[in-house]
Amino acid sequence: MTGESRFSNDEGCDMNVPKPSDEDKARFRALIPEAPGVEVKAMFGNLGAFVNGNMFAGLFGPAIGVKLVEASSREELAAIPGTGPYGPAERPMGGYLALPAAWAKAPRQAAPWIERAMLEVGALPPKKPKPPKKKTT
Repeated sequence: MTGESRFSNDEGCDMNVPKPSDEDKARFRALIPEAPGVEVKAMFGNLGAFVNGNMFAGLFGPAIGVKLVEASSREELAAIPGTGPYGPAERPMGGYLALPAAWAKAPRQAAPWIERAMLEVGALPPKKPKPPKKKTT
């Protein structure tokens, strides 16, 4: 890991945001399927993978998390040892689970869950882009 930053959200909650290493970023990008509507974006020093504007996977420090829409998918992944909450310890992201850290060196175990997340989130309606903020003078 290359360090940590602190952010305060709109509700005044301070959160520690770990920084991923270049190796973490490369590992994450290598796991994201090349498919129509899929893109990887920088987010608060980390990365997020989106399909049709909806996030389906993220990198938070060295941890990779996936959003599983189906309760049965979340339950199945949650039953695997090493799976846990994803995101800041102060406020984990709802609907997301962190893949086991041991899978960092086992992409064959991580890839099916990332693809499953992409397919489940890809079935959601596309996210509409936010209108640009008006400049104040």
